[in-house]
Amino acid sequence: MEDQKKQFAPQDKAAVLIDALPHIQRFYGKTIVIKYGGNAMVSDTLKKKVMQDIALMKYVGMRPIIVHGGGPEITGFLKKIGKQSAFVAGLRVTDEETVEVAEMVLDGKVNSEIVNLLNQRGVQAVGLSGKDAGLIQAQKKLATVYDEDANAKKVDIGYVGEATSINTTFLDDLLENDYVPVIAPIGVGKNGESYNINADYVAAEIAGEMEAEKLLLLTDVEGIYRDFQDKSSFLSTLHASEARAYIQDGTIAGGMIPKVEACLKALDLGAGKTHIIDGRLDHSILLEIFTSKGIGTQVVR
Repeated sequence: MEDQKKQFAPQDKAAVLIDALPHIQRFYGKTIVIKYGGNAMVSDTLKKKVMQDIALMKYVGMRPIIVHGGGPEITGFLKKIGKQSAFVAGLRVTDEETVEVAEMVLDGKVNSEIVNLLNQRGVQAVGLSGKDAGLIQAQKKLATVYDEDANAKKVDIGYVGEATSINTTFLDDLLENDYVPVIAPIGVGKNGESYNINADYVAAEIAGEMEAEKLLLLTDVEGIYRDFQDKSSFLSTLHASEARAYIQDGTIAGGMIPKVEACLKALDLGAGKTHIIDGRLDHSILLEIFTSKGIGTQVVR
């Protein structure tokens, strides 16, 4: 009991705050884009801690933008209507019925829940679809697959899109007026059609075009490994050229491909740093932003 009292002594709490001060100063007024997904969206305990992290970021002067996924919720709803999900290169195959379900689930259910949770913590959050104010203009995206000889092939997987432009003026207006944008990754095509866009790619596009200081991708693994079975092969830093090579040779595969490609895209467009972090850890966002060592894998130029 005495040890616990020492552990939570007021001076210890003060020391933590002092350690965080340089990071608070560094990121004051900076835009931080967070892709919120994985188990952190499923676990009620983790949800609350992510919302606390975002609220703290806001109240110490940062400008967070949230882009959320919702894959498990989409898959669950599709199962209810008797529809199986299929994936190519980590992207959901999306026919007309599936994109309607995705839009309904992402915009109508997931987005509103996140906004509500932030509002409960005193944060002025506003929920957005990519259709609002032409926020995310999009076009069809073809999936890239590689054969055993590392030759690339493009595959049409339906109403899956990629952002062609972001209404950054709209986002800047919201940030300047003290709002936290919470964005569902639905884009709009030139003929008004809806596109389901991988949330990692949307977060990357926004982080790049907004010249964000950081892009944080929350996922369900510690980061990137050269060999996932060998924990000693963990990569705390991955350079862009290495990342591209690992995608081609299959070291980076499946659902990790969109995350790494998102990091590369964000860097190419102008984001400062990108990070793939373990959203299963309590307060993973704070651990990345407010500590010198950070967590996860940073992908850098």
